[in-house]
Amino acid sequence: MNRIALILCLAAIAGASYAQTPAPKTAASKTTASSTSAKATTVRSTAANADTDAAPWLKLPPNVPRVMHGPVKIAIAARYEDIKVGTGPVGEPDKLWHIKYTGWRAADGVKFDSWDDHPQPVIGADGKPEMGPDGKPKVGEPQPMAFPQGMGRLIPGFDYAVTGMHVGGKRRLFIPWQLAYGMRSIPDRPDHPGIPAKSDLIFDVELVEVTDLPTPPTMPMRPPTGAPGTPPGSVPRPATPPPPTNAPGAASQPSAPPKAATAPAASQPGTTTTESQPK
Repeated sequence: MNRIALILCLAAIAGASYAQTPAPKTAASKTTASSTSAKATTVRSTAANADTDAAPWLKLPPNVPRVMHGPVKIAIAARYEDIKVGTGPVGEPDKLWHIKYTGWRAADGVKFDSWDDHPQPVIGADGKPEMGPDGKPKVGEPQPMAFPQGMGRLIPGFDYAVTGMHVGGKRRLFIPWQLAYGMRSIPDRPDHPGIPAKSDLIFDVELVEVTDLPTPPTMPMRPPTGAPGTPPGSVPRPATPPPPTNAPGAASQPSAPPKAATAPAASQPGTTTTESQPK
């Protein structure tokens, strides 16, 4: 009996030793490892070719050669977020947009301009400002600022960031200094803080209405030379229609700030004229 028990113990010890001994590598396992390595190399090679031949981020015309490129980086961009999407129609470019706005300096949160900081003069039936008892023009309620959108009358970031707004919508704009007033410094005024050079700006904008641009009045042509009533030797010159009176600012001065359309001293956000500075 003891002999049988001893034989069983020896058999158990031998089985355990065999289970712990690693199985020898076979030719089949080597073949499988080689195949896996080859597949990994192929995948890496394909990925490298894909990086080299990746489609450009911008569709190129046929005559522009494709080049190796990495991730696309945007150096300067105006950003915005919709606070409220309007239920009215989308504002069209080259129209007169009527907006309410407030502008802050992004660095310190100081408000430098707002649409309701500019009360408008009261216009009489004759189209002229009504005068008060003190001899000064009467002042009424502030009105939304009017500007021709997409015509470069405002700072570039403002003009771009409002694109696509619906009437009745509200949007917050984040404008980097490169798309605002750039290196130019807007000095302080008694009624408005200034804007230092390289200032990022924040605007809250509400699109109230979009209307057609007013048609400039046409001026009569001078009669040609020799026509009745023309002095001898006079040269006819075509009349030049004046610009719309409610167009806020001129595009020839790209750094000037914003101003209300009808108020001579009011400022519009991002306007490009000297007379319309947002302060």
